[in-house]
Amino acid sequence: METELHDVKPVPPKGHVISDSPSPASPVDDASQNDDRPLLKSDSSSSAANGRVSDESLEELNKKYAAFARHDVYGPLGRGELPFVEKLLLGVACVTILPVRVVLATLVLFSYYSVCRICTLFSAPNRDEAAEGQDDFGHLRGWRRTVIVSCGRFLSRVMLFVFGFYWISESFRDLEQEQYPPQGKSSSENEGKNQLQRPERPGATVCNHVSYVDILYHMSSSFSSFVAKRSVAKLPLVGLISKCLGCVFVQRESKSSDFKGVAGIVIERVKEAHEDETAPMMMLFPEGTTTNGDFLLPFKTGGFLAGAPVIPVILRYPYQRFSPAWDSIAGFRHVILLLCQFVNHLEVIRLPVYYPSQEEKTDPKLYANNIRRLMAREGDLVMSDIGLAEKRIYIAALNGNNSLPSVLHHKDD
Repeated sequence: METELHDVKPVPPKGHVISDSPSPASPVDDASQNDDRPLLKSDSSSSAANGRVSDESLEELNKKYAAFARHDVYGPLGRGELPFVEKLLLGVACVTILPVRVVLATLVLFSYYSVCRICTLFSAPNRDEAAEGQDDFGHLRGWRRTVIVSCGRFLSRVMLFVFGFYWISESFRDLEQEQYPPQGKSSSENEGKNQLQRPERPGATVCNHVSYVDILYHMSSSFSSFVAKRSVAKLPLVGLISKCLGCVFVQRESKSSDFKGVAGIVIERVKEAHEDETAPMMMLFPEGTTTNGDFLLPFKTGGFLAGAPVIPVILRYPYQRFSPAWDSIAGFRHVILLLCQFVNHLEVIRLPVYYPSQEEKTDPKLYANNIRRLMAREGDLVMSDIGLAEKRIYIAALNGNNSLPSVLHHKDD
């Protein structure tokens, strides 16, 4: 999905929706080719030359792209001017806890890689002909699968501890599903099906996406399979671990027909997990990208096509200095600043299994929207209509790229 910029809108109170959908009368492709209007207003030629964003323009950007704006002491892109106390704390952390955490994290990573390497010896990966590059070890059974899952859950929690997440607050909500009927339908029209009367096994966990830390948490709690970029499979150490998780690999910018094959694999995995207790569950981040943790982006419908029950999970990262949200900050810088923070916090809200009605099973868009509304309400999140394309525009603008066509050449998956 590609979009044009619109007039700046103030951030609404929580529970409202931010809408930034492109006008049907203005096709996006035409705008990408012909619209050379600057994204930012420059107060001076020197600021434009330095690639800096003026305070006025930054405020406008943060309002329009509120779902990706950082509000911690490190500012936009993690490059803000720090107060003296923060500089002092950062300096102390860089020479004390940072080296220790880097060493410990490396040891944990190598340890689990060794476990995965041993458990996959003399075992051929499962290759799916429906999509190119799909091979994994999620099909392993017996002692191999037991060791991979047990060690993976334990070492993932150890890694979270190394990252400063010493305590994780988990809460479980007991809800009646009839309280959340499909949009435009009454509770009676929702068939009055109570979750207690539907003890089916869920096929996937659905979660908001805030940080790469999300994956570590879900590995430690349920060890689910993920949808990951194809490049992850080729990374040293992490590549084999992702294959042992049974990840489904996608190529974001691919224009080939393998997207249909990938979607089919996800649907099959969800159905398999729903029907087979020994099969790994899928972990879905239907937003398709990360936010600052206060918003919920539109859900993609691919994971809901299977019509299987899902477990909604909401993650929050309370902070005082540095936000663990990986929204608009470079990956390496984010990891360093996260490791330099003495204590990090994670709050988890687990909702009951959501059993779709017959109407939701036949309409995956309705199913996805109802899950999204439920998670927004229970997690006190603001629903926004922007997505990955707007995130790219925002980050490009913060980096001083004020040419509209140059940041819209990527397609949203």
